[in-house]
Amino acid sequence: MARMRAVDAAVLILEKEGATQAFGLPGAAINPFYSAMKAHGGIRHVLARHVEAASHMAEGYTRAAAGNIGVCIGTSGPAGTDMITGLYSASADSIPILCITGQAPVAKLHKEDFQAVDIAAIAAPVSKWAVTVLEPAQVPGTFQKAFRLMREGRPGPVLIDLPIDVQLAEIEFDIETYEPLEVHRPAATRAQAEKVLAMVNAAQRPLIVAGGGIVNADAAALLVEFAELTGIPVVPTLMAWGAIPDDHPLHAGMVGLQTSHRYGNATLLESDFVLGIGNRWANRHTGGVETYTKGRTFVHVDIEPTQVGRVFAPDFGITSDAGAALAAFIAIARERSAAGELADRTAWATEVRKRKQEGLRKTHFDAVPIKPQRVYEEMNKAFGPEIRYVSTIGLSQIQAAQLLHVYRPRHWINAGQAGPLGWTLPAALGVATADPDATVVALSGDYDFQFLIEELAVGAQFNIPYIHVVVNNSYLGLIRQAQRSLNMDYYVQLDFDNINSPELGGYGVDHVKVVEGLGGKAIRVVEPDGIGPALEQAKKMLVEFRVPVVVEVILERVTNVSMGLEIDGIVEFEELAVSFQDAPTATASLEEHAAQADSAPVPESVGGGW
Repeated sequence: MARMRAVDAAVLILEKEGATQAFGLPGAAINPFYSAMKAHGGIRHVLARHVEAASHMAEGYTRAAAGNIGVCIGTSGPAGTDMITGLYSASADSIPILCITGQAPVAKLHKEDFQAVDIAAIAAPVSKWAVTVLEPAQVPGTFQKAFRLMREGRPGPVLIDLPIDVQLAEIEFDIETYEPLEVHRPAATRAQAEKVLAMVNAAQRPLIVAGGGIVNADAAALLVEFAELTGIPVVPTLMAWGAIPDDHPLHAGMVGLQTSHRYGNATLLESDFVLGIGNRWANRHTGGVETYTKGRTFVHVDIEPTQVGRVFAPDFGITSDAGAALAAFIAIARERSAAGELADRTAWATEVRKRKQEGLRKTHFDAVPIKPQRVYEEMNKAFGPEIRYVSTIGLSQIQAAQLLHVYRPRHWINAGQAGPLGWTLPAALGVATADPDATVVALSGDYDFQFLIEELAVGAQFNIPYIHVVVNNSYLGLIRQAQRSLNMDYYVQLDFDNINSPELGGYGVDHVKVVEGLGGKAIRVVEPDGIGPALEQAKKMLVEFRVPVVVEVILERVTNVSMGLEIDGIVEFEELAVSFQDAPTATASLEEHAAQADSAPVPESVGGGW
């Protein structure tokens, strides 16, 4: 057995477990760990400007590819507390990241030593496990357990806190015989699969609601295979967007109060059976549970037993890994199909597909200042199916989910439940680090962009190129829209007369100057016809300069985005499309335009169909 410092053993374990990409900031209490990384040489590291940003970079890295686990490293005290938002975001969305913090010596933990805080207790509610290691010999076992916990069951983050004397202590450790712990994943039984297929067969208008658990299980291909085999339309949740391509004939649209399609909500309300796989029944997906569930039978499949029944009681629940469940369902469905016992869903699928042509939201506006819908139309034109989008929260994210298109799993990367402002920029850096050959496009409102804007310097320093589309209305748009019900517009304005940039006309922060000061490139767009050329220029600049490229689009100050309190009560604040030319990049338009655009009748009333 080899004798080495505990931190040297920890770094060897990171390599053996496949976690070889770290994001963080060194500091006195974590410097021994950094010395171990330096000596080892096999752990890649990106130096963040803020530890919260480092945690979001680790999230982006994990979310970008199946099997990835991003590592976030920081010193004692405030570095750990800075990580809490990242831990919360990762925990809420079932994302495994490993946070490692330095700590005061063990003997000083209860003596108010400099930057000594009980970070394990603070992090416990937002992690699968948070632990301060008090004995050096426990370091290998702690890391081994951490990786099993992050991967097992509902995935999630872990925090390991290492007192500096524990890091430096020598232990006996043999990496040659180290093996990751076996990870148990529950699987649906044949009997359960048979019951589900019998319930599916008994339904007239079944739907599949595909959740993020399908993406986590790397089971998107199985989802599509099952849908095609049974002919059942699929509703992806926001966290599963891309698990079935937007242009797939069985893609039924997204459902919800905000990030939804009119046709998706209408289809859910017409259904009589819903099979939820790897989803949470999140409130912004369901709206009022009574409206969502009335008249429908539900099956819920989730890897975490306590998720089943958490929001409402399904008619049948299964604890299973999403991929294992889909494999079991496919096996039974093939048997039923071979025996001629699988119901024909052609008429229902055709009805669902036809509904996608009705009541589309208009995107082709020529107004100045620019209406945001036009931005997403131009993004659809500029970016193809291989683009990887990153976003977090706000009217920009909500409307993007209503109007953009995603065709691959993990190509819409979003902080779904926590939605922390500032998340988009560092997460995009994490995604671009994980997939350096991809074109990564982040989308932010101006406030989200400003929260952790200093991380643009990280992209410039480490040559992590990506495109950041910033839709700037100089407003906290989502909060302002929410304040309408309280009849106020209070402390949500970000506009001011910038004495250094009077050409902004009161829009406040000069993002172009800030971006350039941080080492990136920036383009400002003020007219709708300039959006497309700017995006094309950004793609060229990305290749030429290998730094973040920001495209700022100056929007109208106030836009109310389609949303409501119930899925049958979504308020449309803008006129709907009355021809395919009004929504030229909607999937229905792309499919039907050539055949129907010239002869499509104008409906009697707006939104009444084609």
